[in-house]
Amino acid sequence: MPTVLYSENVYPDDSVERRIYGSDVRYIFPKPTNGLADLPDADCAAADGLMILRYKVFAKDLERFPNLKAICRMGVGYDNLDRVAAAERGIMILNVPDYGTTEVADHAMSLALALRRGLLLHHELQRNDPPAAWRYVDDPLIRRSNVQTFGIVGMGRIATAVALRAKAFGFRVVFFDPYLPNGVELGLGIERAPTLEALLRQTDTLSVHAPLTRTTRNLLGLKELSLLPKGAVVVNTARGPIIDIDALATLLKSGHLAGVGLDVVPVEPPVEPVPELMRAYRAREPWTLGRLIITPHSAFYTPQAWDDIRSKSAETMRAALVGPRPQNVIPPESD
Repeated sequence: MPTVLYSENVYPDDSVERRIYGSDVRYIFPKPTNGLADLPDADCAAADGLMILRYKVFAKDLERFPNLKAICRMGVGYDNLDRVAAAERGIMILNVPDYGTTEVADHAMSLALALRRGLLLHHELQRNDPPAAWRYVDDPLIRRSNVQTFGIVGMGRIATAVALRAKAFGFRVVFFDPYLPNGVELGLGIERAPTLEALLRQTDTLSVHAPLTRTTRNLLGLKELSLLPKGAVVVNTARGPIIDIDALATLLKSGHLAGVGLDVVPVEPPVEPVPELMRAYRAREPWTLGRLIITPHSAFYTPQAWDDIRSKSAETMRAALVGPRPQNVIPPESD
């Protein structure tokens, strides 16, 4: 009987695991831990499957798991796992790509619309002492949806949900994703840019939905973001290191960007010294007010999505260890 070791115990009971694993899989919930180093050696040695939520897994960590066959990242992103080291040991990397899809899509659109409708701009102005005049604000941030191009980097599950939402709001939707076959755009009724540069040059509101890989790390720096038309908005609900956060600060402060919405930053949780953009945001500097929204990597969350993480992770691990066949396997060469 295979054994699944959970690196963290975040659940009040084992009802979901008992239902999904049944008598086919043994599972171990640890005592409270601060990392993989806190897991007992005997549990690590017995583990055929390892569940990872927040922790990173390095090559040296894998030395404690001589029988490991699969690691399941209890989420979509897998950039916290050493996939090269896992592949060398014949360990499958799994993820849960189908939880929180609607939540992240809704969050991305909420950031874009809150900025483009000037909600935070009016919010800040009406809280002034004295409050601003009781009238609309004429600002480049505020634009009608159907005169804008909504550009999307990456076109996976979440990005597809975003594209359909943006299309419903009247945006012209264009995406760039070099890994998808021809014709995806036809099925969605949107457009496709041949290059990242071509996408950026026509995009008024940009939403990032690519995974973090060697290829996408620092994909959008000052040079690339400067290609966006003046008055553009940038939204990132994917991974922080995809975008140069200092470039965002430079372009927002100069006025080239009209607004920025981030659910992710390069280092999470942030540590001092925090990036200039976050420092200015916390200090409520005038150039950020109403133009910058930062949320704490919370786009995925609803109680329902949190439940999905638990059940879908267990289902994915069971399929890998018991069958009928593994699912959601991340190939080592996909970077």
